[in-house]
Amino acid sequence: MTDVISDLNWRYAAKKFDTERMLSTEKVEKLKAAFNLTATSYGLQPIKMILIRNKELQQRLVAHSYGQEQVAQASHLLVLCIEKEVNETYITQYFDQVAQVRGTSKEILNPFKESLVGNFSQKTVDEIKIWATNQAYLAMGNLLTICAVEKVDSCPMEGFIGMEYDRVLELNEKGLTSVLVLPVGYRAKDDMFADFKKVRKNMTDSVIELT
Repeated sequence: MTDVISDLNWRYAAKKFDTERMLSTEKVEKLKAAFNLTATSYGLQPIKMILIRNKELQQRLVAHSYGQEQVAQASHLLVLCIEKEVNETYITQYFDQVAQVRGTSKEILNPFKESLVGNFSQKTVDEIKIWATNQAYLAMGNLLTICAVEKVDSCPMEGFIGMEYDRVLELNEKGLTSVLVLPVGYRAKDDMFADFKKVRKNMTDSVIELT
């Protein structure tokens, strides 16, 4: 049985990847599935993942990642994005899918759907962006755990220029905005950060138990 806590202790933010080692198709498929299965608020999934395995493109993105070479070294580069619009059309499409997959009548679904449509119609663009970005962070956490369990190295990154990523990857045309980046692959043997002891608060300072 997998010891998840041991796996989480194993993982760290890889600063240097082995450029000769690539993820298997099986590993990549598991990461894709984990992303798609991530829990999101209301189940609306206002997020998409761009999966890049193109060294030339990855190298171009280094310049927009403050020179962080992990972006080019990694086997694959995952770019987590949010939908630019979560409106009545988007919400209706979600409930149509619920009706199709679960066989639930629209009469039962409509009150909840109309409630969400009304709720989101009152939100500002910035409020929806913040909400959607929070869902991307949920996906990032899920991916980091799956990577640890699968012994895939990763490096979660906020340090990149989103506007440039959006331009290079033509995300505006897809109705998306990049919010997080995750290089994945296998750590280089000479990445000194691999041997650093993990620094965390004492459990008693991190968790408050109420009994």
